Amino acid sequence: MKVLNFGSLNIDYVYKVDHILLKGETQASSSRNIFAGGKGLNQSIALGRAGVKTWHAGCIGEDGRFMVELLAEAGVDSSFVKVLTDSPSGHTVIQNDKDGDNCILLYGGANQRITKEQIDETLEGFAAGDYLVLQNEISELPYLIEKAHEKGLRIVLNPAPMNENIQKLKLSYVDLFLLNEVEASQLTGVSYEKEKELFQTDELEKSELIGALRRSFPKAAVVLTLGSAGSVYFDEDQLIRQGIYEVKAVDTTAAGDTFTGYFLAGMTEGLPIKESLDLAAKASSITVTRPGAAPSIPRREEVI
Repeated sequence: MKVLNFGSLNIDYVYKVDHILLKGETQASSSRNIFAGGKGLNQSIALGRAGVKTWHAGCIGEDGRFMVELLAEAGVDSSFVKVLTDSPSGHTVIQNDKDGDNCILLYGGANQRITKEQIDETLEGFAAGDYLVLQNEISELPYLIEKAHEKGLRIVLNPAPMNENIQKLKLSYVDLFLLNEVEASQLTGVSYEKEKELFQTDELEKSELIGALRRSFPKAAVVLTLGSAGSVYFDEDQLIRQGIYEVKAVDTTAAGDTFTGYFLAGMTEGLPIKESLDLAAKASSITVTRPGAAPSIPRREEVI
């Protein structure tokens, strides 16, 4: 069984600010740092540092070669990453405030240069039962999901960023969704705000949001992350909740990606769902105590 992450690779320009800028506001930043990032790369780094043999596929520009080196350091095979000579790598501009919260401006760059030919060539190396991990930061995602489903791959989707492109996907082909409360609300049209208090209780079976996800995707499993309320796993047969490990947050940029990578690590190792959720919660709690995206993701020995 193999794990292929076909996803984005970004250069993150992170600016430390007192508060997230308002419309028309100018503010001096106290620092600027440059990190490797992108939801795809972050999740591959998390998988690799968690000990999972992972292949990453995607595109970068000449300016992104250092990200290939970072993948290699995490034990991730980058032989399916193409270097384009006529496009810059994807990049982000991130504001990180004094409370550890952030906002992100994304430019797709080489991530939007994925072709059907590259997809076909990459999928030749994988077979039924292998995992395919996806986000929503690359081009040709509908084609990729279609072809992966034809081959019998187990499709894992983190539908972020949530936009109109998600509606173009055959979501019925997805085996596992990993999403936060905002993405879940956007996907189903059911407001999470009305259920905030409910998610602090043990009566989650009453949740309209969970019910809507189950009805929309009856054959899929879902991991729903809920910030301070922890996370919930559910499928058609069971519902399992997980609390958080409280820490002082410095930078939350890669917390969700760390959670995704470590949860999948537990799943691929055959751990019980509850143990996989706990492993992911521990890892993401470490990530938020450190600056940057990929550099903040812990190694397995730090988590256990």
